[in-house]
Amino acid sequence: MGTDLVADARTDSRSRDDFRIAEAKAIPVPELVNRLGIARLHPTGTELVGPCPLCGGRDRFGINLTSAVFLCRKCDLRGGDQIALAMQMLNMTFPQALQFLCGDAPARLDERELQRRRKIAEEAERKQRETQERYRRKAVADARAIWDRSRPGSMGVVRAYLMARGIAPDLLPDLPPVLRFVLDHAYVKQIGGEWVTPHRGPCMIAEITAPSGELTAVHQTWVDPSPPHGKARIEWNGEVLQSKLVRGSKKGGAIRLHTPADAEILVMGEGIETTLSAMIARPFERAAYWAGVDLGNMSGRMVKVKGMRHSGRPDMTDRKAFLPPPWARRLVFIMDGDSDPVLTRAKLECGLRRAMAFRPGLRGQIVHAGAGVDLNDVLTGASETIPAEGA
Repeated sequence: MGTDLVADARTDSRSRDDFRIAEAKAIPVPELVNRLGIARLHPTGTELVGPCPLCGGRDRFGINLTSAVFLCRKCDLRGGDQIALAMQMLNMTFPQALQFLCGDAPARLDERELQRRRKIAEEAERKQRETQERYRRKAVADARAIWDRSRPGSMGVVRAYLMARGIAPDLLPDLPPVLRFVLDHAYVKQIGGEWVTPHRGPCMIAEITAPSGELTAVHQTWVDPSPPHGKARIEWNGEVLQSKLVRGSKKGGAIRLHTPADAEILVMGEGIETTLSAMIARPFERAAYWAGVDLGNMSGRMVKVKGMRHSGRPDMTDRKAFLPPPWARRLVFIMDGDSDPVLTRAKLECGLRRAMAFRPGLRGQIVHAGAGVDLNDVLTGASETIPAEGA
């Protein structure tokens, strides 16, 4: 009899613990965040993102609104549920965290502790903003200095490089003035936390213009000085590096290769060569041709949707993403076929949907170069057809 009573008591205890664990894991994430005093998180898709409550790293901490899985990419604060977060935030054991979340302990932190944590988070965010702004100003100043010492593209390696990409003078008699060059330009890149210069040589410089019309960044393409003057091969410690770099603040900007006064259509490719190839083909009347620098700049931030790898839906809180100018009635994105087709299309759809949401009446379209090729390959004969589809 006594043994049975002990066994029953243990069973009841396990049942209560199981119930309390389930109760703790059922606490909604916004309520959990509030009770733990985690300040200044903002919703991004299916997550709350913001300063880490432990290290203060801005936009480094995220917690999933559904699963409560959390992670700081700076200090490695991580876990899979509400109890784990309470344990790490409050330096508690599992039973203590369970008590805190389900009763037998204060339901909220002391108000003074809440205020202290909010101030720490706000101060960390302020310092991070100031650091980022200083870095941005320095990068923009560097970009403008590079542009100032560059020379007109017609005088140097720009023509030779474009000819190596199939863009001959008879196809493009006049080079866009936004393409210039520096004859002896340093390739500077941060690798492993250290700034290194693995290469110097001739470089095509392209002006990246912000929506305001100001130069805020430059796109740099290092050119092989030996014929046929294609992209330079750059290596560092046995690793082959990209021959293209951006310096400055590119977000929301574009390389404005050609903008006629009566333009109503904006055609945009990711790269300079792709966009120039479309410009040579002239598939549209009264069209401007701008290069978007990269897919991320063209698409802006994408919302994460459960069950979808790439949703193609824009995060409308991203106010710095690229938008076409007000005169554009139609936005045509060129889709290269030499990268991940699912991700590429999702990003382009994301950018088009954002643009059409902010520019009522705007039409969006994706032009596909073909499987395995980009539009420059089409120009040089690697592909024959260019299917187009609306978005």
